[in-house]
Amino acid sequence: YCGVDAALPRAMSDQSERRSPFSPAPKPPTRRSEWSTATQAIAAGRPPNVPDGPLNQSVVFASTYHAHGPVAYGRDDNPTWTALEEVIGVLEGGTAVSFASGMAAVAAVFDQVRVGGTIVVPRDGYYGTRAFADAAVADRWELRRVDISDTDAVAAACLGADLLWVESPTNPNMDVADIPALCRAAHAEGLQVAVDNTFMTPLGQRPLELGADLVVHSVTKLLAGHSDVVMGAAVAAAGTAWCDNLRRRRSLAGAIPGPMEAYLALRGIRTLPLRFRQAQDNAGKLALRLATHPEVERVRYPGLAKDPWHERARAQMQGFGTMIAFEVHGGASAAEAAANSTRLIVHATSLGGIETSMERRSKWPGEEAAPSLLRLSVGCEDVEDLWADLEHCLDVAAKVRRRLETPIHLRRSRAITGET
Repeated sequence: YCGVDAALPRAMSDQSERRSPFSPAPKPPTRRSEWSTATQAIAAGRPPNVPDGPLNQSVVFASTYHAHGPVAYGRDDNPTWTALEEVIGVLEGGTAVSFASGMAAVAAVFDQVRVGGTIVVPRDGYYGTRAFADAAVADRWELRRVDISDTDAVAAACLGADLLWVESPTNPNMDVADIPALCRAAHAEGLQVAVDNTFMTPLGQRPLELGADLVVHSVTKLLAGHSDVVMGAAVAAAGTAWCDNLRRRRSLAGAIPGPMEAYLALRGIRTLPLRFRQAQDNAGKLALRLATHPEVERVRYPGLAKDPWHERARAQMQGFGTMIAFEVHGGASAAEAAANSTRLIVHATSLGGIETSMERRSKWPGEEAAPSLLRLSVGCEDVEDLWADLEHCLDVAAKVRRRLETPIHLRRSRAITGET
């Protein structure tokens, strides 16, 4: 059992106590009920408070440990992982297990479903998750794809299934699921519910409190926050067998994070409250401006009052996040030109860094997004600088659109006469 209240301090008072190397107990959350999540991001996961002791958990490079302890081998645990897992677990309100990547965490969760079982997955969602499920489905599971924002359709798909996988908001279309309603419907049919909370982080949404059994993160993104780490994590609700099973799967499959990556992610989480607040504030302002720009056809951001999921988001989220999806007039060519013309905003495929990034998602094979959709991951730069860059990109998109709309015979005559 590895519920939160069952955990023991890292510095064990009874050295004779032995545990499975696959499920070492983490240090218990420190006064979680008295401190906010923002404070816990800074205070949790620290070494014991002893005279002249270090303030921060150091990076521990070790493959081998002395005998008669709870770890035994470097593939089973590491003190740097433990500190990181403590922080993530406290923030989400459960027990965390770290992985080498977000996809390693996803694979470990899916692998808990029996062979021949059924997984309900969003039709719109992170491409890596959908591609992994598709690659394994022939040999392992049945997949039922649903519009995760359609609560009734999801509930119907849960009949006879084993696992409900939820993204909310979805990547990249920003649909919002009714997480409490989906958890009730799934549990009524005996399903487990896992929620990918990468977009919102525990500062913006706490799925375990909304009824989920498990939360998954790409730590690479907002949690680490500096575009220099690849890591993942899963957080199990207290009183479940998830964390023991996931630790065992991680150890046996070798899906372990590096200690340096864990150290960098832990250091990144210390500034998560500041980064998330600034980036979310920027996102709200940019979404409002994009919504009134003549070259923007559609904006999806749950913080907009006219967004179809605004009220649902208000009911279950603390804020509206740092991600925006918007479509430009002129189709794929105009959108790609906008992405290629950034001067401050980074044209890149990842998200959640302290820097703002943007890309056209449908350029990737298998991505189910509108050809003109741009995914904008908003960072912490000055919002006026970001808006100036977006205006420049949209001006470039407008020129491409007008050129595409010009009749072919007119373009040909202008080329002959030298007109511009």
